[in-house]
Amino acid sequence: MRYLRQIYEIMLRELSILRQNHIYLFCMVLFPLLMIFFFTSLMDEGLPTNMPVGVVDLDNTSTSRSLARRLDGFQMSKVVAHYPSVTEARRAIQRNEIYGFLYIPKGTTEKLLSSRQPKISYYYSYTTLAAGALLMKDFKTISTLGSAAVGQATMRARGYTDRQIQAALLPIKVDLHQIANPWTNYNIYISTMIVPGMIMLFIFLISAYSLGTELKFVTAKKWMEMADGNILVALLGKYLPQTMIWLAIVFGYEYYVFYHLQFPHLGSPWLLVLLGLMQVLAAQGFGIFAFGLMPSLRLSMSVCSLWAVLSFSMAGSAFPVMGMDAPLQSLSWLFPLRHYYMIYQICIFNGYPLIEAWFHFAALAAFMLLPWLVVKKIKNAMLTYVYIP
Repeated sequence: MRYLRQIYEIMLRELSILRQNHIYLFCMVLFPLLMIFFFTSLMDEGLPTNMPVGVVDLDNTSTSRSLARRLDGFQMSKVVAHYPSVTEARRAIQRNEIYGFLYIPKGTTEKLLSSRQPKISYYYSYTTLAAGALLMKDFKTISTLGSAAVGQATMRARGYTDRQIQAALLPIKVDLHQIANPWTNYNIYISTMIVPGMIMLFIFLISAYSLGTELKFVTAKKWMEMADGNILVALLGKYLPQTMIWLAIVFGYEYYVFYHLQFPHLGSPWLLVLLGLMQVLAAQGFGIFAFGLMPSLRLSMSVCSLWAVLSFSMAGSAFPVMGMDAPLQSLSWLFPLRHYYMIYQICIFNGYPLIEAWFHFAALAAFMLLPWLVVKKIKNAMLTYVYIP
């Protein structure tokens, strides 16, 4: 009962600190909520649409103009300009006016009709990865459609049947199945990594900040006195209010994206609850551990910032971890976001049982237990260290 009373009193003290220091309001509530709505609404259509492209049509025939109209009819491409030369179109790409252009040289229609295989070209900027990849798909499709249309007309004039025409123009028919995300919705697989990663970034920073400010504002000894020198009681009382707030943010985010926005989730709702709980506790454990290693407000927050930023690259959503060098593959296990993302991908996104991701679950549990390695050092810092700006 004595420990419970001490924890309760420290929790009241912590709630008073949270209310008085506006940094907590901004970093624990306002910024996470703003970030959640920003990223999920930024890609609410799933894919970018009406991306500006240009056309260089030196052939200027009904066939070439039909290709330009078909390109403009695609959902992701919008023809915004026709250019007299490749040089002008290239300069427009460099000025960021268009993402790419289709080049139809003079004599294209004549060569098509005489079966002399004309060459049309498409140029696109890969400075923006998503725009370049999607426009390449549109350009490739329109070039295939152009040759197929002329070939179909020629073969039909020669008396070929529809079955013969289809076999000649499309000898292999592709039956495409995109598992779990058939819409190719960027919002589904980007927001579910970036938003949890940003939340973990704030948890890292606040966990280290709340310990560092005890030294900065010379309140550490009073805090330890309230716990009778018991560092475990002191840490529990300090972080329980923060944990409740973080869990409210995380569970609110999960309800918003999986039930309001209808992101696909094949796993049990209880897995979502468990994953959110593990996410918060693992991130807090790492933040406390970072401060325990370096009991300095500035250094611990710098380490937390660096680790959180690197997590976005090491999580494996943008570039697969299996394609990285062996040392980087080993290093990826040291980032909580990597394990969160793998559990989400295996159990929530694809619906496999938790046993399939047991190692990642154990890794998050290990991050939760990291503070046990440095509790004595944290206690020593609170009782003896002097804050150095």
